[in-house]
Amino acid sequence: MEGIVYKFGDDINTDQIIPAIYLDTTDPNELASHCMEGIEGGRRINKGGIIVSGKNFGCGSSREHAPLAIKASGIQAIIAKSFARIFFRNSINIGLPVIECSEVNKIDEGDLLNIIPKQGKIENLTKNETYYTKPYPPFMQKIIEKGGLISSIDL
Repeated sequence: MEGIVYKFGDDINTDQIIPAIYLDTTDPNELASHCMEGIEGGRRINKGGIIVSGKNFGCGSSREHAPLAIKASGIQAIIAKSFARIFFRNSINIGLPVIECSEVNKIDEGDLLNIIPKQGKIENLTKNETYYTKPYPPFMQKIIEKGGLISSIDL
């Protein structure tokens, strides 16, 4: 997957990702239209991008609306130094790749990244640098590839 970086800081919480006033809907398109609206000054993210953030991304309440809003916005993946545990699992469950990488400080807003999750490899095409992360275990790779937990279940 390849995309332009939208860079955020530490401790981005679920209220910033999707403010509570929009939690009366589960319509992905409506959620996407307000995604990241709670960030100071409001930020719009576009389809095909990749979010890069610091530590503790997705902290706060355990609402499933937050990763759903991000995925519906067309974001291909989130790379962060660390994630809130429930946000991480909610993201995997809906098929949104979330990748922990200790080298996010080397990545800047607007950089073009190519992510190869099975290899645990992030290529910064703008800076000609490569960062490595721990690849997903096979069962999580299957969930991501199938677009979420429900789709990955073989009946």
